[in-house]
Amino acid sequence: MFKERYCRMNAQIHPSDQLLQNILNSARDSDCTKRIKPLRFKRPAAALIALCICLTMAMPVLAANVEPIYQLMYQVSPSVAQFFMPVQKSSESNGIKMEVVSAYIHDDTAEIYVTMQDLTGNRIDSTTDLNDSYSINRSFGGSASCQRVGYDKKTNTATFLISITEWGNQKITGDKITFSVKQFISDKKSYADIKIPIDLSLVDTDKSTKSVDSTGGSGKNYEKYIVDGKTTALTPSQAMDGFPVDGIELTGIGYIDGKLHIQTAAYDNLDKDNHGYFYLKDADGNRVDLDYDFHFLNQFQQPGRIDYYECVFDIPQEQLGKYALYGNFVTSGMHTEGNWRVTFPLEQAE
Repeated sequence: MFKERYCRMNAQIHPSDQLLQNILNSARDSDCTKRIKPLRFKRPAAALIALCICLTMAMPVLAANVEPIYQLMYQVSPSVAQFFMPVQKSSESNGIKMEVVSAYIHDDTAEIYVTMQDLTGNRIDSTTDLNDSYSINRSFGGSASCQRVGYDKKTNTATFLISITEWGNQKITGDKITFSVKQFISDKKSYADIKIPIDLSLVDTDKSTKSVDSTGGSGKNYEKYIVDGKTTALTPSQAMDGFPVDGIELTGIGYIDGKLHIQTAAYDNLDKDNHGYFYLKDADGNRVDLDYDFHFLNQFQQPGRIDYYECVFDIPQEQLGKYALYGNFVTSGMHTEGNWRVTFPLEQAE
């Protein structure tokens, strides 16, 4: 009956091409798509990037927070939405309810919609991030990812899409799956294209450096300068005054072997995920991106851990005064812990 009713609703909905394009553009441009981050040591394997689609339209029999999910689901892709089966199993902890709303199991892929709702306060918002704290226990091997795809302010509910793909293109088999969450962060703030008040003409060669173990990085020359996981970094100094981002400190800037290094630090970042990156602009506003960047730690999981980020620019020192320093950053102001766990059956779509 559920599937037949969905099919009848599907036949009545015909969103315009422009509406579909606007929704897809919004999903692609929103900050719900997490950037590729360096190794954080929070899970045994890094999650792969998943395609995120925002969803909602509900039947009276479904819970109230299901309605926005199914409504957008039908607006974006009616032909796919009808295959999502209701699950509606929930878990409460610390005044927060986690609910597995619906799931679509097909071939080697499982897509699952989960909501997090604050029943007692305002700890859930449009920036809520599970912060890689979730766990997916299943009887098959594969890769998984989790993306925030929606937020309902009226009910303090955030919606997430979990995507699982079994390795080897094997059809997903098994009776059930368990999804659990230990913490999340919220109250995130974004600093976009912010100018850093530093006179680059005064930057000199840094005489204090150290060898560090890189925990990750990026850039066209990352592999060239990170040899066997090691590289040379600035020795962290006391935080410099005037850095315009709360939660991130500027701990060094200087030249090493003819390249400009800029270093920041974030304290106890496993509970915050404060991050960002730098770039340069010339007098005409033309942007110059970094050559490569890397991350390192002062220690592993002990209290007082500091996550260091260092970016490197291939700009001659005598020309640096022609540029200004800019950056994009994201910080979070709230961390919530709990113990949410839901086990639900797996059912292949016919």
